[in-house]
Amino acid sequence: MEETSNVPEEKIPTEQSQETPPPGSPESKSPRKGFLGTVDRFFGITKSGSNFKREIIAGLTTFMAMVYILMVNPSIFTATLDDGTQIVNGISFGGIYIATAIGAVAGTLLMAFLAKMPLAQASGMGINAFIVYTLILGNSGLTYANCMMFTLLEGLVFVLLTVTGLRKKIFQAIPAGVRHAIPVGIGLFIAFIGMQNAGIIVANNSTLVSFASFNFLDKNNHFLSYDDGSVGGMLPAFIALLGVGVIAILSKKKIKGAVLWGILGSAAAFYVFAGIAYGVGSAGANNFFASVSVANPFDAFKHWGTESVGKVFTDGFNFTQYLGIKGNNAGTLVVLLLTSALSLCMIDMFDTIGTLYGACAKGNLLDENGTPIRMERMMLSDAIATSIGAIAGTSTVTTFVESSSGVAAGGKTGFAALSTAVFFMIAMFLSPIAQLIPSCATATALIWVGVLMMSSVTKIDWSDPLDAIVAFLTFIVMVLGYSISKGIGIGILFYIFVKVCTGKIKETTVPTWIIGVLFLAMFALT
Repeated sequence: MEETSNVPEEKIPTEQSQETPPPGSPESKSPRKGFLGTVDRFFGITKSGSNFKREIIAGLTTFMAMVYILMVNPSIFTATLDDGTQIVNGISFGGIYIATAIGAVAGTLLMAFLAKMPLAQASGMGINAFIVYTLILGNSGLTYANCMMFTLLEGLVFVLLTVTGLRKKIFQAIPAGVRHAIPVGIGLFIAFIGMQNAGIIVANNSTLVSFASFNFLDKNNHFLSYDDGSVGGMLPAFIALLGVGVIAILSKKKIKGAVLWGILGSAAAFYVFAGIAYGVGSAGANNFFASVSVANPFDAFKHWGTESVGKVFTDGFNFTQYLGIKGNNAGTLVVLLLTSALSLCMIDMFDTIGTLYGACAKGNLLDENGTPIRMERMMLSDAIATSIGAIAGTSTVTTFVESSSGVAAGGKTGFAALSTAVFFMIAMFLSPIAQLIPSCATATALIWVGVLMMSSVTKIDWSDPLDAIVAFLTFIVMVLGYSISKGIGIGILFYIFVKVCTGKIKETTVPTWIIGVLFLAMFALT
């Protein structure tokens, strides 16, 4: 899970701080010879005070902490509506599973060899929800391939911003209240999605939504139901709540991989209770088990090859479906392209910067200015990985805050990231097992990520009316409006509005005005 944090003004480290000493210098000498000695010197393992065993353990620790994304990301992209209709047409769990794994492997290898840092990357939580629930579901007519094109555009823009140094100026153009509210809003948004997927929050005609009923005395309240590929009833809701509680307990006890164990434990509990229901003649349980099957692990690669990889080029620029809807035209499409790419880029940028500072601080991987070493290389790795992920068929690839668990376990070099990437490669062949995980189990991760991302609410200056209203509207519109980009947009527009009306228009920078105008056009034309 990527997390945004309040960071100081970034200072770019000098090139000297970014490079390991040249081979042969006294401080880089390795006790090993041959191939292992070369690897040691390349990553600077001995120089950093670490060793191979510690780096491998750190890599495994990071993998265990973030492998849940291989189950959660496909579950989001293959989510269904209440009537059983799949939100994203033409893709399968297996195909997205492989795309997610490839994005993680590519991004983490870039961290290992380009940045030489012990951090890992994968499809970011929140950004995947933005694509599925805001772009595809919110802008009817956009296809999965169209959104991969948006993601590729974001990655290329992020590369340009990183190599030119414009990233810093855009970051500073976003009001502090909006920056701090973004992770809060994303956390609440994906937690809301998780609760809906598990049936904890259900539709209600009078109040739109309501809390699930656990009344055992109500004969109409099913213990377990299965209809149109969707699991419902009291059991999945109960399992999800129980799973979140288990994750909290494990996290409190500082047990590594708490989220993964919470997902697996919830899945096991679900099958146990569903089995009991099946034994007593539950029709819902019978229908559910009749749908369960274990596929050939290579089928996932086949689905990926036909459904995901390269779709950004073959179908990504085809907007016929979008333009065929009444009210949509070339003008609205251009605005949608700009605002969507901007939203994706801002979310990724804030998440990445916050994550890098937080994770590197845990391992004392900062330079004399308090900036993560090799910062620019890590940002570039993030941007390139997003572009590769889009081509593979997955949403924005970004650095995971769970990488800090590997850093805490002693990881100091890119060899730890290389180890994490190898574990992700192995996991690519476990898609049939991951596909057996019920949505109520993966929902526990969504809800728990929401819990973690709420921490940024303390960084908002609630005593300042401007920061308060901007931050509040940002995350409340994200959740209730079911749109991350619109939440960011309304926050920026209110910031400009209040500044103008209080006579402080000069405090609003030109980049802020430009971003505000783009979002105003989005609201007016889409």
